[in-house]
Amino acid sequence: MLISTKGRYALRVMIDLAEHRTEGYVPLKEVAERQDISEKYLESIIKLLVKGKILTGLRGKGGGYRLTKSPEEYSVGAVLRLTEESLAPVACLEGESVSCPRMSECRTLPMWRGLDKVIRDYLDNITVADLTASDSGGNYVI
Repeated sequence: MLISTKGRYALRVMIDLAEHRTEGYVPLKEVAERQDISEKYLESIIKLLVKGKILTGLRGKGGGYRLTKSPEEYSVGAVLRLTEESLAPVACLEGESVSCPRMSECRTLPMWRGLDKVIRDYLDNITVADLTASDSGGNYVI
């Protein structure tokens, strides 16, 4: 499993908006500048987050984006599932994928299922709020 730039940037956007949530709607330009992300690239990420109802946007003067819920209500897993094609460690565990003809006799499948569960459980138990509470060394506090 490799998390794409899109997934990593989506988490940075979520943390930024969580840290500035008292400001109301935060302009995309400000987030892009603070996070050193191209505004154009950020637009594509924001679209995914809005479509997934994680963010809401407001156009015009005073517009921008904000979280639809509190940072404690967003898991890292939920954000990454919106931006990544899959978080599965192997193709045969990717939701709607074509089943492997060897699945019934696969000796490694239980191991891959276990790894998939560990990944999901880990990412689903870290919230955006946890990431905003990280120490100066980048370690999050839970």
